[in-house]
Amino acid sequence: NAFRGMAARPTVAVVGVGVMGRSMAVNLVKASFNVRVFTRRKESATIVLEAGAVWCDSIAEAVSSVDTVITMVGFPVDVQDVYMRPDGIINSARPGTLLIDMTTTKPSLAVEISKAAEAKGLSFLDAPVSGGDVGARNAMLSIMVGGSEEDFFRAQPVFNALGKTIVLQGPCGCGQHAKMCNQVRFGPSFVISFTECYA
Repeated sequence: NAFRGMAARPTVAVVGVGVMGRSMAVNLVKASFNVRVFTRRKESATIVLEAGAVWCDSIAEAVSSVDTVITMVGFPVDVQDVYMRPDGIINSARPGTLLIDMTTTKPSLAVEISKAAEAKGLSFLDAPVSGGDVGARNAMLSIMVGGSEEDFFRAQPVFNALGKTIVLQGPCGCGQHAKMCNQVRFGPSFVISFTECYA
């Protein structure tokens, strides 16, 4: 228990508790984080709530008073919605909050969200994963991270509760580029993606 004896355990909001997010949230509870969850259907969060997480009725309620926010939603359009809508994460999180999107999405969207977060005094990492639902359940995910070194090290306790292979790939957007490369198994996109990433 990394936080035994501490007066206040770190608090994490998890937005999206589908197949992957559900297991990730449970593992955060097991690692002694205070976990708050929001998803579209409360019944999807039953296992997480039984493990000890706290249900929130809105994104704003979930993220407004936490140290870290993790998103694991379906598609890029969902990522853009939960972060950028008027009552979404960017407008609801308090300054200083670390935002981590672990959805597989687009590098350009990661950069867009990072800029919006910075304007609000927030930090952002794109951190897509591989390992599937089995890796999520067993906290054995590979996590490909884009962002600053400072934010990457700040996120280490969270990442260590979720995965085993955790690599900072470069600036924001590079986590998504690395995931693209992983998906094509080092085909031609490998060179293209990393050239774009470090351009």
